[in-house]
Amino acid sequence: MSTDTSHAGMQMGDMPLTGHASPLHVNQLQHSMSHAYSRYLPMSRNGSGTAWQPDATPMYMWMQHKGPWMLMYHGAVFGRYTNQNLGRENGQRGGRTFDAPNWFMTMAQRNIGQRGLLNLTLMISLDPLTEGKNGYPLLFQSGEAYKGRPLIDRQHPHDLFSGLSVGYTHAFSQDVDMTLYLGYPGEPAVGPTAFMHRISAMPNPDAPLGHHWVDATHITFGVATLGLRYKQFKLEGSNFTGREPNEYRYGFDRPRADSWAARLMWNPTNELSLQVGQAWVKSPEELHPDENVQRTTAGLMHSRQWGDYHYIASSLIWGMNHYTFGNEHAVLAETNVTLGRPTFYGRYEFLQKDPEELEVPHTAGEHPIYNIHALTLGASYRFTQLGQHGPELHIGAQGSVYRPDDQIRGYYGKTPVSAEVYVRLNAPLMRMSGMKM
Repeated sequence: MSTDTSHAGMQMGDMPLTGHASPLHVNQLQHSMSHAYSRYLPMSRNGSGTAWQPDATPMYMWMQHKGPWMLMYHGAVFGRYTNQNLGRENGQRGGRTFDAPNWFMTMAQRNIGQRGLLNLTLMISLDPLTEGKNGYPLLFQSGEAYKGRPLIDRQHPHDLFSGLSVGYTHAFSQDVDMTLYLGYPGEPAVGPTAFMHRISAMPNPDAPLGHHWVDATHITFGVATLGLRYKQFKLEGSNFTGREPNEYRYGFDRPRADSWAARLMWNPTNELSLQVGQAWVKSPEELHPDENVQRTTAGLMHSRQWGDYHYIASSLIWGMNHYTFGNEHAVLAETNVTLGRPTFYGRYEFLQKDPEELEVPHTAGEHPIYNIHALTLGASYRFTQLGQHGPELHIGAQGSVYRPDDQIRGYYGKTPVSAEVYVRLNAPLMRMSGMKM
């Protein structure tokens, strides 16, 4: 592993890292720069909650040491203009706005004795202030509610307190450890790393349309997860609150502990991470309290680096929601290619939704399924870094084209198109050059 000598906050106590570390400093770093939930895995495998990413994933963060504690700070904010359905005619759906999706996260961890590892995590989002309580316009998105109405063609804002968790891991050996994770709110063992934390999704300001098929449980008010790792495998089980967060974004929802999930993760190489899992989610939607969901997910994530700011990160994710009337699928494929200052990215999604999720008329007792295809292509440019240790400033733009089923084209058009421009501030890259270990 190697680390840039100029990276913000990269210190061991009060001793800055230098280009050639002494054996003592090397030992200190190897001892402290571990995964959040295993002393014997690399820090770069950290995902959201207890999920894994490939070990070759680039890390954007500030990091410092304070005594026995390692502190990490992450975050991103988009300042953007989005116009959904550019050529819409009268009565067709869409919308435009200036807004600022954002999130900020801090983690603190330390070793406990010879075998223990303690992790504390706090994540917040100012979405309720920067987007409004009903979120931002996004064609074909659905999930959650506001003022007694479902959010349709909008992405809901995230809660002010999006994560507040504690995790303890006990290592039986270098190959075997067990983790207990508690969150209020937190993220149960459902799906792969959530979109806000996937490097493959990092340049894209929009939430995936399949969010509620895969990783909508990443903010759950009440979760307990027990995980057992054996080498490059990890099996987890969670008990959690099935109900999604309500519209009051500044408080803490009532924990219910009424839902269950199981997930198996495997990192066969340092560039690959795979997961498969299933969850039984009780009454996730406020407006449909009698409707439960059986959710099945599978995902493959790939990362490869060949120098600072030179990497490719991709994800292929499938999710299925099983209801009493049948199954609905969502498939996502996304890639982020960063070549120095410029970044090029894309996302393709196929998803299925029923009339209630899109709020379109239908015959009572029938549940037709509508297929939707969505393709987003974008590019951004790392313009500068604000100060020696400040956040990076990127400018970017993207466009999306959709292909809905014939039955719902009257609401959207045959091939609706959306576009947006943005500036992005995010934590700086932890560079891989400058210090050889």
